[in-house]
Amino acid sequence: MTSATILSIIIIYFGLLILISNLVSKKDYSNDTFFKANKNSKWYLVAFGMIGTALSGVTFISVPGEVGNPDLQFKYFQFILGNAIGFIIIAKVLLPLYYRMNLTSIYGYIEQRLGTISYKTSAIIFLISRTIGSAFRLYLVVIVLQRYVFDDFNVPFAATVLISLGLIFAYTYRGGLKTIIITDTLQTFFLVSSVFLTIIFVCSSLDFGALEAFEAVKNSQYSKIFFYEDYLKGNYVIKQILGGIFVTIAMVGLDQDLMQKNLSCKNIGEAQKNMFTFTGIFVLINIFFLSVGALLYMYAEKNGIAIPMVDGVARTDYLFPEIAFRHLSIVPAVIFLLGLTAATFATTDSALTALTTSFCVDFLGMDKAENTNNMKTVRTRHLVHLTFSFLMFLVILVFNSLNDKSVVTMIFTVAGYTYGPLLGLYGFGLFVKSKTVNDKLVPFICVTSPLITYFINSNSKDWFGGYVFSFELIIVNGLITLLGLFLISKPATGQTRF
Repeated sequence: MTSATILSIIIIYFGLLILISNLVSKKDYSNDTFFKANKNSKWYLVAFGMIGTALSGVTFISVPGEVGNPDLQFKYFQFILGNAIGFIIIAKVLLPLYYRMNLTSIYGYIEQRLGTISYKTSAIIFLISRTIGSAFRLYLVVIVLQRYVFDDFNVPFAATVLISLGLIFAYTYRGGLKTIIITDTLQTFFLVSSVFLTIIFVCSSLDFGALEAFEAVKNSQYSKIFFYEDYLKGNYVIKQILGGIFVTIAMVGLDQDLMQKNLSCKNIGEAQKNMFTFTGIFVLINIFFLSVGALLYMYAEKNGIAIPMVDGVARTDYLFPEIAFRHLSIVPAVIFLLGLTAATFATTDSALTALTTSFCVDFLGMDKAENTNNMKTVRTRHLVHLTFSFLMFLVILVFNSLNDKSVVTMIFTVAGYTYGPLLGLYGFGLFVKSKTVNDKLVPFICVTSPLITYFINSNSKDWFGGYVFSFELIIVNGLITLLGLFLISKPATGQTRF
């Protein structure tokens, strides 16, 4: 498929999203619409749309690419099992709390429980964490578009990033969450269709029927799921499951992005129904993504396709697009492009909306009734939205100059450091009812904890007999934060309500 064809498809795709945005937000672009979708979202649309937000281009490219590593294979599914447990905990513990308090920003809980400075600290942690995480995810797709499309037109990488973020801004700045509920449903449809159709096309190329494909994947050198031989390694099953649980609680349950969609449902019953449905689909889709990875490596081996090299280094992130764009026919190439685009932009548009919401509510107080339809605050919201778009642009440029490993690993490594303090703050608030904290010292604890965690991680092999931390590093960070909060705690005055 030619670069011009790919570019034409992308233009049509975003034209459709912008059209939907204009139809949805034509008459209502108030702050209430942007922040909460008027509290009237259908749970089944939220559940389906959240798939695209949760998966992203990382799942679409990096997860299948890592399957070829003998030390990884289907290891990621151990992490997914932990994710599923984490989603259930969120549905049963955190969602009822947020609905009971009628929150727009979930960090309002910290304000009522621990104090204003703790509240602002939590919001800042989210803004930093989500900006970095979303930039990583968008970066993965932009480097693919750059390699297979924009390099042919001599468009610089920075311009590709700017164009991508500009398109996202164009269809999200007015309707916000209300628009995203609809557009993410459409994008998730493209994503889910893409993974199933890719399997069909690759199986056809390998002369596999459904049962033959299942047996081939099961008996291949790529399909080992549970790694329990050496607890010192990062792929050990207990580490992966525990990491999956706590990363999910932090990156979903304590993250304004995905929780904002849940809080747009009419009531807690519909929000929980949404979360349980989402969990089942999420697990199933990830099984198929891992299977795509095994089938792609079989296809590459059969056809003598090498993993693409970038600056002399093999990049597994490029295997899927390499096969889709240069070795399959135009139909599967188009399907791959739609799925990849949908996966990543469904994540980024949601993140930009959540970042804007958090800043406007947590720092500018725009959730107050008098600001709902105030045109001055709406214009301010537009400016905040634009600012976060530009900030993400800068972060992607920095990451492009530094990154040298698989993006999926990098994202969850960074999450272990940035989201850990949120785990500690919410853990203290929820389970230490008899105490509160010295509010002014909380920022110091939340900055110190990741630094101590990094120091421990850097020396773990020497200190712990060769032990290597994986996704469970976030637990260590959370516990260090919790310990620090104990050290600055004091008896709570009056009864703790939440």
